[in-house]
Amino acid sequence: MYLASDLRKGLKFEIDGDPYVVVGFEFKKPGKGQSLYKCKLKNMITGNLFERTYRSGDKFEKADLEEQEMEYLYSDKDAYCFMHTSNYEQIFLSKEQLGDAVDLLKDNTVCTVLLHNSQPIGVTLPIFVNLVVTIAEPWAKGDTATGSTKPATLETGFEVQVPPFVDQGQMVKIDTRTREYVERVNE
Repeated sequence: MYLASDLRKGLKFEIDGDPYVVVGFEFKKPGKGQSLYKCKLKNMITGNLFERTYRSGDKFEKADLEEQEMEYLYSDKDAYCFMHTSNYEQIFLSKEQLGDAVDLLKDNTVCTVLLHNSQPIGVTLPIFVNLVVTIAEPWAKGDTATGSTKPATLETGFEVQVPPFVDQGQMVKIDTRTREYVERVNE
């Protein structure tokens, strides 16, 4: 059990059977009476945000969350197949559960899948992924302006800005947190 005094940004707990994470937090101590904890909460399943105020005596259930390392195998229309790396069980997640991770998801990528009551609710990609550039305009000689970039489409269909020297067929490293180009990778 958590107490209201345990509330802080990033804390995960359960309300009516659904997992929530605190994304914003403010503590208020009025002149008299109980302390107030104003929280901005995000439902980890639906993604809905709302604000709620708690008093110092309120209690919360810990969320039954577990992280499992899984390997992404393939997609079948709107279902994405992941396999446990330890027991080889397969589970399917929807495009909505994956969110933006779909843009950078490549076959055989090992990810961290968040489970709530043994049901998958989200995926965390590795910090960096290496992807092949499938479409990129050729580099025109003389395009040497500092900081210039051009659009490139990666093997997953994601479009990213890359330096002018990156060509079609080359592999690039992408930061999954910022969704930006990091460097060119030699295979």
